[in-house]
Amino acid sequence: MKMSKNAWPVMIVSQELNLGNDNGVRLREIAAELEHVQECKVIPSFTYEDAWELFLSRADLGAVVVDWDLPFDDGEEHMTPDEFVHKMRERNKKIPILLMTDRLETENIPTGALGEINGCLWKNADTAEFIAGRIEIHLVEYIKSVFPVFFGELVKYAEEYKYAWHTPGHLGGQGFLRSPAGVAMYKFFGENTFRADLSISVPELGSLLDHEGVVGDAERNSARVFGADQTYYVLNGTSTVNQIVWRSQLVRDDIAFVDRNCHKSLNYAMVITEALPVYMVPRRNRRGIIGPVRLSEFSPESIHAKIQASKLIPDALKTHTVKMSALTNSTYDGVCYNVINIKSQLEKSVENLHFDEAWYAYARFNPMYKNHYGMADGPVKPDDPPIFCSQSTHKLLTAFSQASMLHIKDGGTVKINPDEFNESYMMHGSTSPQYNMIASLDVATQMMDDQGELLMHDIIREAVQLRKKVAELNREFKDKGSWFFDMWQPRMVEIDGRKVPFADADIDYLASHQKPWVMSADNNWHGFDDIEPDYVMLDPIKLTITTPGIDDAGVMADWGIPASILTNYLIDHNIVCEKTDYYSFLMLNSLGTTRAKQGTLLAELLKFKEAFDANLPLAQVLPELVKSHPERYAGTGIKDHCVEMHRWIKEHQLLDKMQDAFEVIPDQALKPADAYHEVVRRNVEYVRLDKMGGRIPAVMMVPYPPGIPIIMGGEILNDRARPIHDYLLARQAFENHFPGYEGDIHGVEREVVNGKTCFKTLCVKQNLIEK
Repeated sequence: MKMSKNAWPVMIVSQELNLGNDNGVRLREIAAELEHVQECKVIPSFTYEDAWELFLSRADLGAVVVDWDLPFDDGEEHMTPDEFVHKMRERNKKIPILLMTDRLETENIPTGALGEINGCLWKNADTAEFIAGRIEIHLVEYIKSVFPVFFGELVKYAEEYKYAWHTPGHLGGQGFLRSPAGVAMYKFFGENTFRADLSISVPELGSLLDHEGVVGDAERNSARVFGADQTYYVLNGTSTVNQIVWRSQLVRDDIAFVDRNCHKSLNYAMVITEALPVYMVPRRNRRGIIGPVRLSEFSPESIHAKIQASKLIPDALKTHTVKMSALTNSTYDGVCYNVINIKSQLEKSVENLHFDEAWYAYARFNPMYKNHYGMADGPVKPDDPPIFCSQSTHKLLTAFSQASMLHIKDGGTVKINPDEFNESYMMHGSTSPQYNMIASLDVATQMMDDQGELLMHDIIREAVQLRKKVAELNREFKDKGSWFFDMWQPRMVEIDGRKVPFADADIDYLASHQKPWVMSADNNWHGFDDIEPDYVMLDPIKLTITTPGIDDAGVMADWGIPASILTNYLIDHNIVCEKTDYYSFLMLNSLGTTRAKQGTLLAELLKFKEAFDANLPLAQVLPELVKSHPERYAGTGIKDHCVEMHRWIKEHQLLDKMQDAFEVIPDQALKPADAYHEVVRRNVEYVRLDKMGGRIPAVMMVPYPPGIPIIMGGEILNDRARPIHDYLLARQAFENHFPGYEGDIHGVEREVVNGKTCFKTLCVKQNLIEK
């Protein structure tokens, strides 16, 4: 299906469209000419206020025709035409805005408005055919400008209806029409999806592996927009971005300085490159929320001490420079580092800096995040090392799933050679790239280039609105002697030297200033007692909602609501959160978030509160849980269920054990690569958790929550690691006591022994270690 002019409506703003006077007749003639002759779609609007609401809700408008005389015709109009024009131009720099008048001479139109419009139309000076033609010309030119370089060429190629004799085998979708199942898929996705699914055999679209042609142009445009010296499109996720970065810079026995709070793909990068890791250890507050690595850990002295203490790094290599550092920015809970401060420390002792910004591709596009992202602007000093950033453009921007970007900023002296780097890229890239995914990266770039700051301001403001509303509800219920959920966010905010409760703070100030979100020791709402000044900030669009049961100091109350119970309830009501911890859960406010979603979330939180306060039967609140485990939960109330689980967590000190477990870096017997090699050699065996003391897991173990490795392959579960063993045993006991709440623990399998679920994992065979 071709992209027609009809898909980009013309909005005509005039009260006279429905009147029986001469102007009304003329406007309807123009509208009819646009629709029937120029084949355009027309949307009428009768006031500037209504038109503004339409403009905000529809990004598909192709042109706006504004009746400049409307205030003269309608004394009830509260917005002037120049105000309307200015507001539209602020939100869209390119859309054609045409003024239509029959009363004012050009010199009477304000200079500001003249500078923001694309032309003037006189209602009665020209024929309806001529005026409609002028509008259509502007519309067509605008539609052309909407398509960025690669996507535009892809659309053009797909609309040429060529006979293809190359892969993919469905050949524009025709192959699917030979089978009912194929027809169903064809009808579901639509013809354009398949016509745009092309092959590397199409020279017009360039080469992703060689970065030539329009695909190379698109990557270079993304580099400009995202502030990089080089940008690469990666179509199999940021996990592969991380592999490409590390493969390009590290070889066997190079030393890597790695955030323990890193994605498992970075741990696999250590396996593939056979690097020798030393670790940064992130802080955790008493709620269990992961915080930042201490700034002191980035100092040359600290890194040197870690290397010297390593039992894994041979003495002959301990004088070598660290080849790569890897830091997660921002964290799952939205903790964002001041990259400028970190660079000033790491540049003295690390050759390459890698920031895993999978959840943070938008940071460049709003002043809120100034200095807190890897591709931050600023002078490059001679000693600055190269910086690599991994960004999941699909996570919180608008690319298709798995479509990611790899950004590089050259160092002051060391430059990354594109030809050399591309060898690593080609090692991980497919020779059959998905062109729709490339187009989605191209379009995501264009969206941020056109309106990035504005879009991000809207998202931040909407997130702040939700934060304030939760804070208001929490205060309202507390004043009544009741309870409600809360947010992990500042309790008090300083504005113009005056401290005010967050719920009362001005929303526009919170949405446009970085200062309220920067963590400090003198306003310790965050729970990191020794936080450094101007070091980290909370990302306002990452919404960590907290549940009753534990306070900021880590003191557990007599009753509480474990977050997994609440998020299971929300899932049953079609609301899915990003991450669930013991007493908090994460929601992401992104480009796809609407006020309707926010209102629905608040409504369901209030309904859960009503159910809890009334202690409604669990079979009514969580029917699937009771249906799956009737012998355990039948006859239980939701409040009783919450309190029972809370008290179990409290009595078994599950949070304390988790805290202790993640503060330990176990002894390393094998580097991660060597542990994995034992898996390949089949020198491994499953060992149950209760028999695992002193054993060496061959694979990493990653509990969710919190989603970071509790132990790496090659580390020993010995006395030093006893807190880790204790936590895993407690987690195993929790799952046996509360069936239906099994957590995701990567690297752990479950088996039932004598009616009880037991954890087991692959360990290096004992006889191999004894040898």
